[in-house]
Amino acid sequence: MSTDRSPVIVAARRTAIGTAGRGFAAHTVDALAAPVLAATAAAVAPAGLPVDDVVLGNCMGPGGDLARVAALRAGLGTTVPGVTVDRQCGSGLDAVLQAAARVRAGDAKLVLAGGAESASTAPHRHWPDSGQRYERAPFAPAGFADPEMGPAAEHLAGERGITRARQDAWAARSHARAATAQAAGVFDAELVAVDGVARDDRPRAAMDATRLARFAPVFAPDGTVTAGNSCGFSDGAAAMAVTTPEVARELGLPALRVRAAAVAAGDPALPGIGAAPAARAALDRAGLTVADLGFVEITEAFAAQLLAVSDDLGLDEATISADGGAIALGHPWGASGAILLVRLAARMLADDADGRAGLAACSIGGGQGIAMVVERAA
Repeated sequence: MSTDRSPVIVAARRTAIGTAGRGFAAHTVDALAAPVLAATAAAVAPAGLPVDDVVLGNCMGPGGDLARVAALRAGLGTTVPGVTVDRQCGSGLDAVLQAAARVRAGDAKLVLAGGAESASTAPHRHWPDSGQRYERAPFAPAGFADPEMGPAAEHLAGERGITRARQDAWAARSHARAATAQAAGVFDAELVAVDGVARDDRPRAAMDATRLARFAPVFAPDGTVTAGNSCGFSDGAAAMAVTTPEVARELGLPALRVRAAAVAAGDPALPGIGAAPAARAALDRAGLTVADLGFVEITEAFAAQLLAVSDDLGLDEATISADGGAIALGHPWGASGAILLVRLAARMLADDADGRAGLAACSIGGGQGIAMVVERAA
């Protein structure tokens, strides 16, 4: 009898998301990743299986293979390996994609995957010859456009005709929904406390359209992108176990099946739209259309970028980030793609959820995109 190797996601957990310099200000990135790895490992420990690998996404850490360092810090043992993935703010989602591919191929049976970022403790960097500091490495080489994500979002808003009012309305929606969910305890089951911190720092119920309208444009005098309709620099981590349906059944854990995934690339001058072609490719591989989606999580780095992707795909906006997104919760870069899957798991595995498919997608600096289609496993 053939073994079903369709990869499934179980035990998806995350830390609270802290605004940089606040609750997690003194926590290194491995100190954020280790508790969620330990919690996920404990949830799947009754299966009695060794952890074949730990795959973590990270953008701005100190190097040294975060995944291995965090696995050791989590107490997983010296025999558990780890590898770190950098696809910028799609890193956490790519880590899960890679874990799923290995389970599907039969090269692993249990992989812990996710992402982590500490904007608070990210090291200062400089070019050796000049000593000039830089906050990020290039997204593209000389001869190509290489905009910062904020100016790129402003450019995208202009290209796609996305107004300031629409961006502010989306940001207000994000805060309102996240604040409501937080007050109702919607996030509680997915959160792992780190040194007593177990509450997202950023959601503000009072951040309505009137208040958001007071923010000045950041990237152009007559622009539409503001600090209010953008995400914040954040600290956080997320992890999950990627395994086979058989193991999930043995554990008695609800699971999401990874139906398909894709990466894509386009013009580095318009990085904010990269999630759209990736999502389109993933849906095509899954044999689905946007009409089949009931749950969507797209990284809300900027309202302009999120709305451009939604418009491009023709998404039903009611399905997107129903409990708020990164504008309200924060955007810990290397973790954000994995946080999307934690949120999809919470929404799709709820008792009152219908059986429609879910989509997680990220637009990435340099013009890339990544997407994954998941469904509730039987």
